[in-house]
Amino acid sequence: MAVIIKYIVERAGVEKMTFSSKPEADAYDRMLDIADELFVMLGQSELLPDERQREDLALYLAQQKDLVIQTLNQKTKGNKAPLAEKEQAKDKAKDQGASGYEKAAPALTEVADTSDELAA
Repeated sequence: MAVIIKYIVERAGVEKMTFSSKPEADAYDRMLDIADELFVMLGQSELLPDERQREDLALYLAQQKDLVIQTLNQKTKGNKAPLAEKEQAKDKAKDQGASGYEKAAPALTEVADTSDELAA
């Protein structure tokens, strides 16, 4: 006789999913917790009056959590781009001499300032 260990994720007495490992079950349970919170948030917005649509969207967003977080953090990454451009200008200036960098620095500062203004 074989012994099989099952991890069952259950919500409100309803079996949602069965897993063979505890980490997978815990990850799914956390995803469902996120979906529950998103469902409440979407309900407060009144953008989706249909409860089924809110539930589906909340579950989708929870499943795509990493992509959603990455997308929301794009502003932070956008602010790092001017720094990368400044570093490239510094490297180029070393190759061309200091006078080339002195000419490029004000333009890069202006680009960085404009980028910050657009991001705000």
